[in-house]
Amino acid sequence: MLTIVRFLWASFAIWTAYALHPSEAGVVDWHKALLGVPLTRPDFHRTTGAHGATRSVVLTATSNNVIGAVHPENGTVAWRYLFEDRDPVVGYKAYNDRLATLSGPGGATFRILDVNSGHLLHELHLHSADSGRLFEPVNLGVAIAFDDSDKSKDTFVLTNGHTLRRINGKSGDIVWGWTSPDQTSLVVYSKVVTTSDAIYLIGLAKSFASYTVHVSAISPDNGELLSDADVPSSIINGPQGLIVVSHEGTRGKSVRLAWLEQARIHSVALTPQLKDKPTIKKGSAYLQVHDIGLQEKGLFVATKEDGSGRVIRFSEDGALKVFWEFADSVKSPKYTESTYAGGLDKDGWPYIARVYWSHVFRQASAHVLAPHLAEGKGLVTGFTFPFETQKHGIIANLWQQDQHQWTREESLADIRVAEMVELPEPQLVASQVGIEETESFGARLRRQLADAQDFPQYAINFAKRFATGSYASASSSIAPASNDTSPLSRDTFGFRKIIVAATSHGKVFGIDSANGEIIWSRVFGLGWAAEVGGRIFPLKIFTTRTVSDGDTPQVVIVGQRKADNSLVDTVAFHIDALTGEDVSGTSIGQDILQGQDVIAGALVEAYLFQDGPTKYVVLLDEYLQVHLFPDTPENADSFHKVAPSIHLPLRTGTAGSHRLGGHKVSPEKEFTGRHIAYPIWTASLPPNEDVRSIVTRPHEPVASLGKVLGNRTTLYKYLNPGVVVVLTSTSTPSGPATSCGVYVIDGTKGTILYHANLPAAGGVCDVKAAFTENWLVYHYYDDGSANADQAKSYRMVSLEFYEGSGVDDKTSSSDLSAYSNDTTRISVYEQSYVFPRGISTITTTSTKFGITVKDILVAGNNHQVQSFPRRFLDPRRPNRKPTAEEQEEWLIQYDPLLPDDPKRVLSHRYQVARIRKIITSPALLESTSLVFGYGVDLFFTRVAPSKTFDVLNENFNKAQLVLTVAGLALAIVITKPMVRRKRLRERWYAS
Repeated sequence: MLTIVRFLWASFAIWTAYALHPSEAGVVDWHKALLGVPLTRPDFHRTTGAHGATRSVVLTATSNNVIGAVHPENGTVAWRYLFEDRDPVVGYKAYNDRLATLSGPGGATFRILDVNSGHLLHELHLHSADSGRLFEPVNLGVAIAFDDSDKSKDTFVLTNGHTLRRINGKSGDIVWGWTSPDQTSLVVYSKVVTTSDAIYLIGLAKSFASYTVHVSAISPDNGELLSDADVPSSIINGPQGLIVVSHEGTRGKSVRLAWLEQARIHSVALTPQLKDKPTIKKGSAYLQVHDIGLQEKGLFVATKEDGSGRVIRFSEDGALKVFWEFADSVKSPKYTESTYAGGLDKDGWPYIARVYWSHVFRQASAHVLAPHLAEGKGLVTGFTFPFETQKHGIIANLWQQDQHQWTREESLADIRVAEMVELPEPQLVASQVGIEETESFGARLRRQLADAQDFPQYAINFAKRFATGSYASASSSIAPASNDTSPLSRDTFGFRKIIVAATSHGKVFGIDSANGEIIWSRVFGLGWAAEVGGRIFPLKIFTTRTVSDGDTPQVVIVGQRKADNSLVDTVAFHIDALTGEDVSGTSIGQDILQGQDVIAGALVEAYLFQDGPTKYVVLLDEYLQVHLFPDTPENADSFHKVAPSIHLPLRTGTAGSHRLGGHKVSPEKEFTGRHIAYPIWTASLPPNEDVRSIVTRPHEPVASLGKVLGNRTTLYKYLNPGVVVVLTSTSTPSGPATSCGVYVIDGTKGTILYHANLPAAGGVCDVKAAFTENWLVYHYYDDGSANADQAKSYRMVSLEFYEGSGVDDKTSSSDLSAYSNDTTRISVYEQSYVFPRGISTITTTSTKFGITVKDILVAGNNHQVQSFPRRFLDPRRPNRKPTAEEQEEWLIQYDPLLPDDPKRVLSHRYQVARIRKIITSPALLESTSLVFGYGVDLFFTRVAPSKTFDVLNENFNKAQLVLTVAGLALAIVITKPMVRRKRLRERWYAS
């Protein structure tokens, strides 16, 4: 028996080592690489190769701290460079085949990338992050300029608002550096302009009521200060109103600085001596100047107070002149304010585009000015193009004339909440339903013959499937064909679902889990805040109706609406998960998705309650009043019945001093007309400890209430439904965290069941935890501060909670009263392991009935999603060789180092960038769990922790089985008469 057990254990170890078979890579999963929402206008950049061939990319820096390039012909990602969170991008500039970037506080780190491949060529740390100046906005005080006067590819870099360096383009070394004497105490520089004679630093000097333009001229050869001057000016709007334009003439490069002051355009010529006086452009009053990226062509746009746009040109005589005025650009209720942009064609000619939205025709319009045409007088061409503003919001796509080229939904890089929703079964459509009573005999006969014409083919296909076993495969792709127009429906095994995901950029998507394609998308409406502006921040998502409820699936998204006038309230969006339609009827057709105002203030917490087939959302406001959504009489009666039995552990207090308190809901409505949650206990935590988050146990089926040991005794799982995991941080007043805490607390009365004190590495508490059934796993970094003899490492701690004081001590924790003393009588098994790396999120797999063993899923800082088997994290692993009884429990000897098995990397060859959260959902197969991770990228796959035990192996020879059964049946048919005759003869002889 022992030999058999060992053999089975070896077999188990072999087949569980593979989380993903090589043949399944790219078939059962998909990956969408994203960049994020651009922080500034994306830039078209073109390079010319050795043989005159040109290559173009669209460069952008995004809110996800990514710099990347997109192919303009199809919108795919050419390359991307991911910056660390502590190293934010503050500036970039491309020149020829190079892209220079500055990142970190004040531009602490300088990098040179290849503009076509993204390969890192040079990296240089200019100053420490601690000495970096923090400005608002973050790109203030940093600038990049290239030396275009020679072939050295040298770069001039401004950092901290006061230091200029020249960096060698070949070696990446610093040639020279110059630092302003006042070091931003008076002047903060924000722009760098290069000429062959001087390098100009342009900034603003502080004064009482406004800013004054300040210019310094630096020698490009040795970094010496040539001249320094304050330009007479009075600027209110800051450095964004400064525009530098240049012109290449017969006398070389001329540079002029322009700004807006008292509704007039002022400008001054930049020369090494800085002796020129500013001039004022006479004529119209202007409201704003726009940098359209054509400074080197001497062009920018200024809008007048009535909204009309004018193109201003730096002419050869050194003056700024009006070159063009866009017709019909005056403010009007018929169309939106215009947006202006500039660019160059492949021959280097400039173009200026004016884009706006027409409320009358509900189309976007573009007017494109070519200044070089019509003998230098300029020529405008115009066109309209269809744009679904209800679907895409503001324009962020690529169009060529009126032809749509591609769309990138980059808001998906900032998903806040997501849910996987089950799809309905395929619907069989009966022909001629409901006309049988009125049709004639001949018509009925013809209909039935038409319906039966496909029967022979069906019979042949059925026989073929039966004989060969060519049924649906658990490892095959479920993606629909490109020309499939059938309604959304689930596949045989329930692998295909719709992912409803809401982003912080005011948009919600329905994504097909089969291939990652977007099925539908809607833009969140702002309601009353549309008049003042604002944003919707999704906080929670709940599935309130599933296909098993007999209707189309529905979800409710709870969001915080933050208006630009500082008012905050809570809204709920009720959505059909299959189509994105508004279930509540608040929106009109496919118009902007409008929500329903639920709370006139901030949200404290929201829960999904279920009473039989009825599901509704319970929300708590700042005064702990209960709000229901949908707020119907049926839901109100349902909640009133269960209100006395509800216990809610809530995080209360202010930022930095959050506490954990238990609350009970009043059995009757208060004078406000609502139920109110009132406190009944407060967790006994130290006064300087801040509650960072609460981790709850997911609502999943529990297949087994206990674990049978090898000696036939039982450990019963501690399944108290009120237990929560609390993550805390301890810090000194206004200082970094000094320690972190992990608590397991009985949420019904506040009893602490488990507590661990952890080090705060680098003054930050970065503890990640997952909690399911009676199993808790948390991850942290141990910097060795608590124990000098202990090596620095990432740690994974695994705990299991059982009822009573030991084996066979059953207290029925899942059914105990909240006031029973047995709720705190538990046994805890704990073990710590060294983990290979840091992680950004952690969760467990989930299956339909909870029978399959659960794996731990993590997103590592190596941009990979990986699974770890529960047997490796079993806290009962012995420190010695397992006994025969322990081997029957599949226990293996304890090893402090968790194996980093590359075969268990679910994302295999994909670089899945910065996954913030992983959600799992059960398939129809008990063995399989669906996995969706989102962050900068999106990733979907399916895993079978115990292998697909509920599906026959694809290599199973069904044909042989059918032939064997058929042969046995034939043998029975042949031998049965023979046996009957033999028995008859025996009776005759016996008689």
